[in-house]
Amino acid sequence: MRRELAETIALQALAWLAGNDELLPVFMGATGAGVSDLKTRATEPEFIGSVLDFIMMDDAWVMEFCEAHGLACDMPQQARSALPGGEMVNWT
Repeated sequence: MRRELAETIALQALAWLAGNDELLPVFMGATGAGVSDLKTRATEPEFIGSVLDFIMMDDAWVMEFCEAHGLACDMPQQARSALPGGEMVNWT
């Protein structure tokens, strides 16, 4: 996946999360991010990557996000892999 597409998917995830009144406070509590961070850090690949990391913690969240945006359920993982810090670690 190209990085530009990965960033687009991550920004969609951020917008979806920001519009989710139940899940947004959980994200902010888990990450320490504030409302201002959602606005000012949205252009940072590391930050939007953390949004994908958070959503991928629960299969139901992944499915809800993907259904809302017409994406296959493996797209958040593909997008995350294309962003900084999302590389697969090979321990051998």
